[in-house]
Amino acid sequence: MTCSFLLPLALWCLIAYLPVWKSEIRISLSSDANNSDFPTVYVPGDHMEEARFDAFRAAVRQDNTDPQAAETAAAGRRANKRILRGITPLALAENWITPEQEKDYAALYTVWQRIALGELSGGLSQENLGIVSENWADMSAVSPSYNSRNFPSEPLLKLIPEGKSEVKRPLFLPAPHEIIARASEDFRGQSELGDLNVWGRYLVSIRTIAGGFLLVCLVGVPIALLCGTFSFFSRLIEPFVDFFRYMPAPAFGTLLIALFGIYDAPKLALVFLGTLPQLILMVANTTRMLDTSLLDAAQTLGANRKQLVTRVVIPGILPNLHNDIRILLGWAWTWLIIAELLGVKAGLTEIIDTQGRRFHFDHVYPIILLIGLTGFLTDQFLAWFRGVIFPYTEQGISASARSAARVLSKVSPLRLKRALRAKPVTVAT
Repeated sequence: MTCSFLLPLALWCLIAYLPVWKSEIRISLSSDANNSDFPTVYVPGDHMEEARFDAFRAAVRQDNTDPQAAETAAAGRRANKRILRGITPLALAENWITPEQEKDYAALYTVWQRIALGELSGGLSQENLGIVSENWADMSAVSPSYNSRNFPSEPLLKLIPEGKSEVKRPLFLPAPHEIIARASEDFRGQSELGDLNVWGRYLVSIRTIAGGFLLVCLVGVPIALLCGTFSFFSRLIEPFVDFFRYMPAPAFGTLLIALFGIYDAPKLALVFLGTLPQLILMVANTTRMLDTSLLDAAQTLGANRKQLVTRVVIPGILPNLHNDIRILLGWAWTWLIIAELLGVKAGLTEIIDTQGRRFHFDHVYPIILLIGLTGFLTDQFLAWFRGVIFPYTEQGISASARSAARVLSKVSPLRLKRALRAKPVTVAT
């Protein structure tokens, strides 16, 4: 098992750390350049080639040395407010503001003041510290506190973009150490993108899977038992189920939204529809594989039909039913991403979809690995638990043998030899 995980990890490291990749700049603080060469709005987390990043910074410096006055005072204020908001990513990364204050201009105004007074300085270059001080002098001259109606209209200086050099790998191939670093930041709520609320979204995804799969089991297992036990129900139900399982469940997405709304209900319904046909057919086949000698023995002893089902069929298939549930739970996990895209995006899928569209794959992969790790650990626990609740099966016997071996390994050979030579005790009956 260890090697099966280490081999793909080694292959990933081999490709990621090959000395063939060039360097690029990962932007940590951005700005707008009034230049036709930079029409795109760059945000923290974006990547640029080093030469282009130097040109980007030069364009912003050119704007600061020869700023173009706004056509109207209102337009000038809007541009200045964009400059005020430019400090937001750094303020979030340094915990100078909370995620709830991200759009609070008064809080950002205070951050500019504290930086200008020397109370805050982390993460800013000396050049930007000077720009903040100059801007604060202009802002405080108009108003010592934030006032949307009394805000400078004369153009403020733009912050100079900042970033750090990183190895330029394909966007879809971040290095393992980058994944670990981003996972640590994201899971602790200290991401450069703000608090992604990973654990809150994780609980939402668990609730979606657990709720949908529990509903599938409550509805599907009784139907499957009927199909596997009675040929009448098998001929009545299984042909349509076999036909329905070839219909892709996401095709019913719009219908589910129309029926159940845009929140959690259609997500549960999609997990239900995607898993139900497989459950019915699999459990029905498991039921039909029950050893017929058990049924013959029970009928010989006078068991009626109800007793055959409740006292023979159900107890007889429970170990294999447990295995089917394990497999089907993994099947249900495959519907999670599609289900959480229905209606209002929710759960871990919201992070995957949003950051994936922005090509922030170093934030996407930790979420994908979290989903895979959750499913794998759940499956391993269920596999171990089978030997606990069904000790009479081969797996349970093997577990008991291993336990006995561990006990015997702690017994000294001399003591064990004496115990084997001891005379048996006769018990009167």
